[in-house]
Amino acid sequence: MYSFFTLYTNASHTVDGTAAGYDAKLRYDGYTDTMDQYLLANTGDLVRNVTSSLDEYDISGACDELRSYLDMLTNWYVRRSRQRFFDENTDAFDALYTALEAVCRVSASLLPLVSEEIWRGLTGGRSVHLADWPEASLFPANPELVEAMDRVQQICSTGSSLRKAANLRVRLPLQELTVVAPGADALAGFAAVVADELNLRSVRLLDAATASPEEFGIEQKLVVNARAAGPRLGKNVQQAIKGSKSGDWSVSDAGVVTAGGLELEPQEYTLETVVAESADGSSAAVAVLPGGGFVVLNTEVTPELAAEGLARDMVRAIQQARKDAGLNVSDRIHTTVLAVHDVVDALRANEELVKTETLSLKLDPVVSGDAAEPQITVTKIEA
Repeated sequence: MYSFFTLYTNASHTVDGTAAGYDAKLRYDGYTDTMDQYLLANTGDLVRNVTSSLDEYDISGACDELRSYLDMLTNWYVRRSRQRFFDENTDAFDALYTALEAVCRVSASLLPLVSEEIWRGLTGGRSVHLADWPEASLFPANPELVEAMDRVQQICSTGSSLRKAANLRVRLPLQELTVVAPGADALAGFAAVVADELNLRSVRLLDAATASPEEFGIEQKLVVNARAAGPRLGKNVQQAIKGSKSGDWSVSDAGVVTAGGLELEPQEYTLETVVAESADGSSAAVAVLPGGGFVVLNTEVTPELAAEGLARDMVRAIQQARKDAGLNVSDRIHTTVLAVHDVVDALRANEELVKTETLSLKLDPVVSGDAAEPQITVTKIEA
């Protein structure tokens, strides 16, 4: 994380285009970007929670808080804000600097050597172990934003699991994700985040109070665990299995499951949420959200979506070619791709996307029937 921060701040340019670097500063307020506000609110929570754990000599709890925070910082804030760092957004620089400086002080007693090295590199100070403990009150509290963003991360994690289960790679765009959850209105401002994170054309948010699972063809399926139920039910376990498959089962208001007229113990069955087969042949996958609600992912891949997915695969390949050529992250390039018809057609149909993502000022896709694998040539364009 520290190396990422220094890479982009050191490469930052002044107004006249000189690469003079940017001296980030401690700043706790005045941020307009939601991600920055979320980061600082979360950092304040980290300080409070770690302080509480250490006051109670709960070292394990303090480590868990720090581990969870660093996961959010690395896999959510920085990854979601990468383009802002590339664009040399000073708010992003200051927000990350402020967060890292506080984290070093919080983690100093838990990770003394690492915290010392990073803090001295960040601040130029003598030692983090001589610094004061951070004040949580300096970080603006925003519990509503933190709760909403945490729910967004749960939705993205659940959607990603559905993609993986359906063998749909992340670079392949999909048409739509429907989110049915309590208080869905509070998530309206984050629909674009979910769409970008899961590579979706659109995201629908519906309140659980007004949308029922049946509207989406969602139903529960009972699966009897014969190995667990057999010792208790004996030969009658087949009666329970038959009832589960024929629909002769129910769940009482008290949560008791009965199949084929036989009551089952909790360890003897599982209830799976599935999407019934659509009459029009469309495909979907469903998953329950932690805390209530569910998501439905449209898994149908149209030719247009497949072509964009292929173009995004080529973006990844071109980025690797840039790296192999030793180019800087800001270098503009001329890209030539020799490939089969499908790849060339996909590149031409998504030319602007590929050029923007790879900093290619010029893109030349060329059909070559001899190219079993795409052959990529990148050439730096001098300013």
